[in-house]
Amino acid sequence: MAGSIQDYKIAILATDGFEYVELVRPRKALDDAGAKTSLVSPKTDRVRGWNFTDWGDELSVDVHLDQACSADFDALLLPGGVINPDSLRMQPKAVAFVKSFFDAGKPVASICHGPWTIINAGAARGRRMTSWPSLEIDLRNAGAQWVDEEAVIDQGLVTSRKPDDIPAFNRAMIDLFSRARQPAAAD
Repeated sequence: MAGSIQDYKIAILATDGFEYVELVRPRKALDDAGAKTSLVSPKTDRVRGWNFTDWGDELSVDVHLDQACSADFDALLLPGGVINPDSLRMQPKAVAFVKSFFDAGKPVASICHGPWTIINAGAARGRRMTSWPSLEIDLRNAGAQWVDEEAVIDQGLVTSRKPDDIPAFNRAMIDLFSRARQPAAAD
């Protein structure tokens, strides 16, 4: 690991239909490593997760997307699930929020179907990426080099395929995030 993510501020962008384990397990790994995570959403109050085949638990929203600014965060996490990224990629504010992290050169982590939002943000081109297998053609059409690996780090982005890959994803995400230049200003 290149450094520490102690007190780094990490945005987690999600809406209803995020794959529950793809948000809570990476979030726990980040929190355990000393980061301060915030669930950012276009929804107010709570978002509901998806638990593989049916609706799962709800989580509290920390920051409404209208009030979120990438300058307030050191990195971004995009959990998957089919419903969540499909909804986010159709919301201009969500796409702009994701794009702003890439524009600022801040690290981003995305798992499963999360890269859909990256495609709409115009940030897939020229990157080596992985995802849930059904996104392979979408990523190739967006100019990415798709590979079938547990976790791939390329140009400030870490991607992963599925819930089974979460341990490798978490290690790669924390490694990438620890390389961030400077933590965001403290409150």
